[in-house]
Amino acid sequence: MRVQKVNIRGQTSWVLLSDDYLPIEPVTDYLQHLMALGKAPNTLKNYAHHLKLFFEYLEAYSLDWTQCWEKELAEFMLWLQLPDSIPGVPSIAPQTAKRTEKTVNIMMSVIYQFYEFHARNQRIESRELYQTSYPVQRRYKSLLYEMKKDKRVKTKRLKVKEPRTFPGCLTKEEVQTLVDNCANLRDKFLIVLLYHSGMRIGEALGLRHSDIHSEMGLNEIHVIPRDDNLNDARVKDGETRIISVPRQTIQAYENYVLDDDFPDVDSDYVFINMWRNEIGSPMRYSTAQSLFRRLSEKTGIEATAHLLRHTHATELIRAGMDLIYVQERLGHASIQTTIDTYVHLLNKDQKAAYKQYLAKCEED
Repeated sequence: MRVQKVNIRGQTSWVLLSDDYLPIEPVTDYLQHLMALGKAPNTLKNYAHHLKLFFEYLEAYSLDWTQCWEKELAEFMLWLQLPDSIPGVPSIAPQTAKRTEKTVNIMMSVIYQFYEFHARNQRIESRELYQTSYPVQRRYKSLLYEMKKDKRVKTKRLKVKEPRTFPGCLTKEEVQTLVDNCANLRDKFLIVLLYHSGMRIGEALGLRHSDIHSEMGLNEIHVIPRDDNLNDARVKDGETRIISVPRQTIQAYENYVLDDDFPDVDSDYVFINMWRNEIGSPMRYSTAQSLFRRLSEKTGIEATAHLLRHTHATELIRAGMDLIYVQERLGHASIQTTIDTYVHLLNKDQKAAYKQYLAKCEED
């Protein structure tokens, strides 16, 4: 099987092909449904690869996707963690998980949605893949919490418990090392932008020159959703927001666009191809990934766009910024996402602050 990129009515999408190069119809229908809902091309690509793995598993063990129920899906979930195991056959030998709990849950969410789509369209029998329960008490309570607290919510029956881990962050020195090891001003600006704004890489690659504002002492990046980006870059959740940045970020932008190497092309995209392929065309995800891979190899520092985003958020929280403002700056749909991601950071800093308090008490 293979995942194939296609163009449907001027939009980028993906299909899953069998070994005979024929589209696998249930997957094709589902991906076209997602495309109609406006899902980003990279989201469609990821979903297609997850479903490819599922259908390869079905083929390997002679299973019919229409006859898979909770038992079969649970065995697939276990296989995702331990692909060397045989479904339904317990092993006494110790095995190492090949995928993280978070990755397994993401893949299973795609399978859930796939089955829900076909059940709604009455192509298969509905599966009871969810159970209802009362919501878990959380540290943050929304404005309407008292109205909702007695309402039951749906939760997945098949879900691996994920350990809470802090995603980590870089030091200022490590970020500067990454900047210093960039081969050109475009890449330097990308690192500086991600570090000072906390933007997602897709948001950065979709930036236009008209989105960067520096006037009357205000330095801002306007994150604007667009469905026509030639590099398939998208703003998650389709929400517009404005991010204030330091003058240093604007200076890095000006150094980049005013440099002699900047090509004389008619393109409104900020990040463009400058030396090979189609000069002036927007920079793609794969190019950005290659940049971070080279920087990691060159410096020995784990470098990803998402790690720079976490580093930005970490510095904001440690500086005392309210989590509501951090949520808005990062573009999280819910403040609970911000809390869940950085709760370990908050706990760690609280312990450090308490130790300082005890030391001060002893001095007094």
